[in-house]
Amino acid sequence: MIKIEAIVRPERINSVTEALEQAGCGGFHYQNVTGQGKQRGVEVFTGRGGQLIRAAGSKTLVATVVPDGLREAVVNAVIEAARSPGGGQIGDGKIIITQVEDVIRVRTGEHGEAAI
Repeated sequence: MIKIEAIVRPERINSVTEALEQAGCGGFHYQNVTGQGKQRGVEVFTGRGGQLIRAAGSKTLVATVVPDGLREAVVNAVIEAARSPGGGQIGDGKIIITQVEDVIRVRTGEHGEAAI
């Protein structure tokens, strides 16, 4: 099993969640986060000709745990849904994949893929 976390633009979250469902992802959660990557935050210009730099940008973090066999389908779905039109832009996001040792469903005590 693997955990896939995707940091995407907030305005792309509907596209990303639809793509996850179509890829066979049974469940996921997402939350709004702030942070910075290569783009180093967002520049906001004031009305008097001055410049204010905000160090963090708004993003949405989507997380899911899937069987190893769904890895490529889920990753490709996220890439296609999160990428900005026209070939992508800085700030479109990142995907982080980690190995999951076990998952346990609290209600039934099931382990592993049965608990997903």
